[in-house]
Amino acid sequence: MTHARILIRRVHLWLGLSVGALFVLLGLTGSALVFYVEIDRLLHPEVQVTAPAPAPGWSSPIWDRALATGRARFPDSGGKWSFEVTGLPDAIPARFYPSTAHGSHHGAPRMMVWFSPDGRRIVRTAPWGGYLMSWLYELHMQLLVPDTGRQVVGWSGVAMLMLVLSGVIAWWPRGSWGKALAFKRPAAAIRRLRDLHKLSGLWSAGLLALLVASGILLALDDVKAWLLSPPPVPAPRSVVTGGPSISIATALNAAHRAVPDGRLVFVDVAGTSDAPIRVRVKFPGDPHARFPGSYVFVDRFSGRVLAVHDGRRGGIGTTISVWMRSVHDGSIGGLATRILAVLLGFVPLALFVTGWMHWRRRVRAAASHGAS
Repeated sequence: MTHARILIRRVHLWLGLSVGALFVLLGLTGSALVFYVEIDRLLHPEVQVTAPAPAPGWSSPIWDRALATGRARFPDSGGKWSFEVTGLPDAIPARFYPSTAHGSHHGAPRMMVWFSPDGRRIVRTAPWGGYLMSWLYELHMQLLVPDTGRQVVGWSGVAMLMLVLSGVIAWWPRGSWGKALAFKRPAAAIRRLRDLHKLSGLWSAGLLALLVASGILLALDDVKAWLLSPPPVPAPRSVVTGGPSISIATALNAAHRAVPDGRLVFVDVAGTSDAPIRVRVKFPGDPHARFPGSYVFVDRFSGRVLAVHDGRRGGIGTTISVWMRSVHDGSIGGLATRILAVLLGFVPLALFVTGWMHWRRRVRAAASHGAS
């Protein structure tokens, strides 16, 4: 065995022993989060209400009704409301960001609110991070430590990429590929452990690398901006007239005229006087159903469209930026790839256990040989 190959195997071993446990944690929590909306819905039957009418869309009066209901419950005039448009005639999920919230989007002390399908009642409230699935989300994204945790997750992901790559290089056969890919059942236990570790890593290496690489970009905004240089989302301001703000229905009507081929996904209404009403839309070809990258900004006083940001436009960096979330959460190919993403989340556990057991057996064998 060459010195380079020995060095690579040692790098692989110590990376596995140092970041392996974190890889396991992120893999298992990631598996749970693939279906986190569906799991949360099952855990909370109070949101499983269905309206006899069709799901609210562009022209529905329900959004203004829900906003009035929410502001009556949370009378914070400076707070921001974000309503999710699920396309289903059931409870309406929303996010409320108090005016005292500071920090990044993921670190904001927001409140999750679910409205009845007609927008007249609040059927559930819970602070973000205060219920199981949101807690798992925060654990996966930033280890429950805002900002610093995201940096740890992102940069440890680089080490995980090196772990996957070094494993493939350490395995790369110098002779027969058949032997290199074989699982030797009659062999000694230590060899079977090695084969199990090897084959588990090989079939999943490419997919794991995609998941880890996309996770790095999602965690490290500065790195994503440096590597991909996606066009910035506009930040226009409303022209303050001193008059009353327009209704959500009026803003949606203007936005729909501007993007007739867009599907309504989120409506954001901020409390500050010069913040426009932001409408998040999904254009044909955008891979992510819940978090597409396109927006329409509507002046909250005049109802004039201030800017349209089409996430489909741009170079290769923009394309990667648009697709990376769908790659990471497995939604890129629908139900089949989501199930595959769940299974992949368990692979780091299998690799860590088999690798650790193989290493311990080798250490014991070396100790026994030295003592004899």
